[in-house]
Amino acid sequence: MADHSADRLPALVTAALPGARADLERLVRIPSIWADPSHAEDTRRSAEAVAELARGAGAADVTIIAADGGAPAVVAHWPAPEGAPTVLLYAHHDVQPTGGDEHWTSPPFEPAERNGRLYGRGAADDKAGVMTHLAVLRAYEGKPPVGVTLFIEGEEESGSPTLSALLREHRDALASDVIVIADSSNPSVDVPAVTTSLRGLVSVIVEVAMLERPAHSGMFGGPVGDALTALCHGLASLHDEKGEVAVPGLVRGSAEGPDLDEATLRSDVGLLDGVELLGSGSVPTRLWHKPAVAVLGIDAPRVAESSNVLLPRARACVSMRLAPGEDALKAQQALAEHIEANVPWGAQVTITPESGVAEPYSLEATGAVYDAVRRAFAQAYGNEVVETGVGGSIPFIAEFARTFPGATVLVTGVGDPASRWHGIDESLDLAMFGKAVLGEALLLAELAPSTP
Repeated sequence: MADHSADRLPALVTAALPGARADLERLVRIPSIWADPSHAEDTRRSAEAVAELARGAGAADVTIIAADGGAPAVVAHWPAPEGAPTVLLYAHHDVQPTGGDEHWTSPPFEPAERNGRLYGRGAADDKAGVMTHLAVLRAYEGKPPVGVTLFIEGEEESGSPTLSALLREHRDALASDVIVIADSSNPSVDVPAVTTSLRGLVSVIVEVAMLERPAHSGMFGGPVGDALTALCHGLASLHDEKGEVAVPGLVRGSAEGPDLDEATLRSDVGLLDGVELLGSGSVPTRLWHKPAVAVLGIDAPRVAESSNVLLPRARACVSMRLAPGEDALKAQQALAEHIEANVPWGAQVTITPESGVAEPYSLEATGAVYDAVRRAFAQAYGNEVVETGVGGSIPFIAEFARTFPGATVLVTGVGDPASRWHGIDESLDLAMFGKAVLGEALLLAELAPSTP
């Protein structure tokens, strides 16, 4: 039997990385955009590919499951040795839409390496998470020192709408002592992080109506307003003059620890010269512990197709991120009430709350499992683990915590600020990918029972 002791793991991981890289590229080539019905079959192909890889990594059993109307997910098991805990390794195989293939430097579903980074949709979010888990299992030659349940979801980018049903229907198959969610990010390629807070997410559709039909702007403009302008007034009320969210009654917190470098943030996000940051407080406070509002879309005529008419109706999608400690449904109601109160001129306002509400979440990074991840990741990365917040949302974490209240939840990841999750030219730092695999392999060794 191969020697899988901790001092041998670096060599075993190094040997597993070329194959993991090749299979990551294979997964990236599958456009598994579950949110787009035209890619439903691609998402099924993606699940089948993951299932095949799990079998090749020595799984005792592999099943593709789905709730009614939901995306295919993969569940695979490596039984626990006597006395060892079971660790659930989570990632997701669905990806975001590309945002326009023409905007990418290279085709989004044709992986390309440039300057040590692998570019492609899903290369980081979250097919890198999928292959991190599988590479670890390959390094152990299918015989990890703890029990492993691999759970690869297929609809995370759509808000995991059927995850609750999956957890109810397959609770026994997914039961575990530790849950590792590889769907977050590190502050840099050399500094590992465990994510301890995530913002929540709600959104609403706002429709403003003022006229029964379009009216000539010259004949009637002045005493008669238009729906798009009224909508813009309401949307403009969402922030104050400093850029702080103006919706009353929302939870606002603060982040401890050092501030982030503003120049680095501006570079990472591609902020144009002269454009100011919104709000006040440290950058981590604004990113992780305060609400944020964005108008994601407006239904209105394109400029090239506009004409001199007063628009009778206009619609917008408004999204709001929520600070930890917030009640998502109450915040969604507060957002709706604020917009309705600030649309002027007696316009008729219809606000439809969108489903897919994500509660914010915070984790206590204490106990033996967190001590183990700090040791393992520090060894793999050569730097101490930091605790970090994330401005984004992972809606299902609360679902896992409620379903398995005795399990310790770890949120890790293989992205960094340059990964551009959900954006154009998404990428993965390949050296960091290797460190992430080693860190997780060492973590499983740390969680194994001690040999007397």
